[in-house]
Amino acid sequence: MNEKNRQEGCRLEVKVTPNAGRSEVTDWKDGALQVKIAAPPEKGKANKELVDFLSRALGVRKAAVSIVTGLTGRNKTIAVEGMSREDILKRLKI
Repeated sequence: MNEKNRQEGCRLEVKVTPNAGRSEVTDWKDGALQVKIAAPPEKGKANKELVDFLSRALGVRKAAVSIVTGLTGRNKTIAVEGMSREDILKRLKI
């Protein structure tokens, strides 16, 4: 990946399972990151926890992680600024 793409970041498909015992990345399956979130899917709580969790797990600021599509569903597209897909998977140990 060239430096320009790294600065722009990448997008990942994510399948979220809310109401989990703890927030964790469980797998990379069918082209999507599988993530369990320890927050209910109401009033944006699961979305906020997803962004918070991914920013902590990736070591980036919260503003670098955003939900592009899927605010009301389990299948989401996440944008992460400043990291390539390979960097993300390496940091998440997937």
